[in-house]
Amino acid sequence: MSDRADRPWWRLPFWLVVAGFLAIAGFFLVTEHSAHLYGVLPYLLLLACPLMHFFHHGHGGHRHAEHRSTDSRGDHV
Repeated sequence: MSDRADRPWWRLPFWLVVAGFLAIAGFFLVTEHSAHLYGVLPYLLLLACPLMHFFHHGHGGHRHAEHRSTDSRGDHV
């Protein structure tokens, strides 16, 4: 039993079989349905734009307008 407790969950035989099955299924889905995937690709790119704006919270958000009175050296403009 200690051998199972020492290994991470994804190294257990059941999860290795599940990962192998998903890899094979994903390969056949991509190879057999590539025409469908290429047809949807422009729509996925268009969908990525609003999703990026919805989930992107970097660069301080919208508070950067408050700091316009100083330039990069810290001097007032």
